[in-house]
Amino acid sequence: MMLTPSRRRAARRRSQRGLTLIEMIVVVTIIAMFAALVLPRFLGQADKARVTAAKTQINGFMTALGAYKLDTGVFPSTEMGLAALRTAPPNVPSWQGPYLPKEVPKDPWGRDYAYRYPGEHGDEPDLVSFGADGQPGGDGINADIVSWK
Repeated sequence: MMLTPSRRRAARRRSQRGLTLIEMIVVVTIIAMFAALVLPRFLGQADKARVTAAKTQINGFMTALGAYKLDTGVFPSTEMGLAALRTAPPNVPSWQGPYLPKEVPKDPWGRDYAYRYPGEHGDEPDLVSFGADGQPGGDGINADIVSWK
């Protein structure tokens, strides 16, 4: 069966039409369902990454504090804080720092770490990030990340 030129043009126009409104709604619905399933998983991964980053930073601080103690014989006091790892405190002639390559970072939630020496959990300083809520205690993402565990 041979198509006439006018029928060929009509067939070509039909095949070149865009998506119908129904097809667009189906596509948008599929994308929305996919996003509803995937986004919560990605958000949970971001929270886990922050906790891991805080643990890693605390471990780095503890290593730097150990080097500070090797040089000076004592950990920095609570008043000196973590800043003593970057800047020589007054009256500490045996300071050989800086013990950190960059300025003391904030925790992954943008807050300062809590530092205390003497600590309440052994002979080393206590170093704490209060988690997502910034308050002591808490569960899950709001739990404290501490140096003594």
